[in-house]
Amino acid sequence: MNNNRRNFIRKIGGSAAALAIGTNVKAESNIPSIEMSSKFKVAATDKIRIGLIGAGIIGHFDTDTALRVPGVEIVAACDLYQGRLDYAKEKWGNDLFTTRDYREILNRKDIDAVLICTPDHWHQRIAIDSLNAGKHVYCEKPMVQKIEQGHGIIEAQKKSKKVFQVGSQRASALAILEANKVLQSGAIGELTYIQAFCDRTDIRGAWHYSIPTDASPDTVDFDRFLGDAPKVPFDSKRFFRWRNYKDYGTGAAGDLIVHLLTSIHVITGSMGPSTIFSLADLKLWKDGRDAYDMVNALMNYKEAKEHNAFQVSTRVNLTDGEGKGGFGLKVIGTEGVIDVGWNDLSVKSLKRHAAPGYGGYDSYESFSAKQKEEFKKWYASEYGDDMGGYDYVREIKFDSPKGYDDRLDHMINFFNGVRTGSAIVEDASFGLRAAAPSIACNLSAELGRPINWDPVNMKLV
Repeated sequence: MNNNRRNFIRKIGGSAAALAIGTNVKAESNIPSIEMSSKFKVAATDKIRIGLIGAGIIGHFDTDTALRVPGVEIVAACDLYQGRLDYAKEKWGNDLFTTRDYREILNRKDIDAVLICTPDHWHQRIAIDSLNAGKHVYCEKPMVQKIEQGHGIIEAQKKSKKVFQVGSQRASALAILEANKVLQSGAIGELTYIQAFCDRTDIRGAWHYSIPTDASPDTVDFDRFLGDAPKVPFDSKRFFRWRNYKDYGTGAAGDLIVHLLTSIHVITGSMGPSTIFSLADLKLWKDGRDAYDMVNALMNYKEAKEHNAFQVSTRVNLTDGEGKGGFGLKVIGTEGVIDVGWNDLSVKSLKRHAAPGYGGYDSYESFSAKQKEEFKKWYASEYGDDMGGYDYVREIKFDSPKGYDDRLDHMINFFNGVRTGSAIVEDASFGLRAAAPSIACNLSAELGRPINWDPVNMKLV
């Protein structure tokens, strides 16, 4: 056991944590639990005025969360459906400026930052325009719809010197940050493998969102919505359920795998995989959509200064007939595992015996009686009475405080960056390094071959 691992075990449970619970025996029901505390505190509360671009589902979630940060005010909202603009005034006040043209928000001198909560195919253009207009930017994930769009945002952010943060809140989540500390402590030995999944059972989780009864060309600026996408006649499903279509979104990979990779990259400190291979299909949702509802991917992470080589398997699906859905991530090392949930995690350390043991599914059983006796004598002289196997160090659970919201921590980090210039956990480079391999899952499935990616220089190879 190395010193880091020993210190970690001492820290989380003292002598009790180091008690082995026996080979193949389940952990005790009274698992020690540690409550985590938020890593992000609000900096100085000078006023920050925001504009919302895209007042749909995530637009309301993000804005409501932003307004929980002291000193943040909403000044304007943009959307292409009139009903959302009407509701924005109902919710945030009649004085709210509303528009269908996001450029009118960027032209306002009283707006410091924007939240970009549009369909994926608009992220790059609006992000670059916003940075060039001198606005700080919080852009929803995935940062881009197409891999080649990422560097334009990175360069615009560097040139503008404004704060840019991607809205994958897992980068600021307590469970993810704590998992990073545990891995770095050496508590699970050398990282070998990560299993990650994000599944959904609920119909709305499969992007079957409600469509207002007044949806029509009169209430929806459909042509503006299409942007550079292929021109098609008005279709309310394409507008309100845009994630179902490759022309506007990135499917389950861009919506969900990006959360998994964001988490993995924070935990490991990695810049990303070098090889991505995936299989994807439409298994359940035969409703006219063309975005996959199931994606299974394997990724190879080469050795880097931040970590040893490891492999990742990811699964996202909108077809979960098991009825559980949810998020899960197992960080597996040579000496244990970190099991990460949405807002909690557990750590279980494994101790292997130096003695190999004998018997059972073993060549010992094929020895003659005489040779068995001779072997027993030799084994006793070599290993004593240690019959080998392994022991689990008592499991330790880490829980978030009641009511914890990782989205709020992510917003605090963003606005602290705006106010003080403090470090951003998910800047444009981080955003591309999470988005590109996610999007590459779609590309791999379509081409039927692995995709090679340079995570340092952020380009396909």
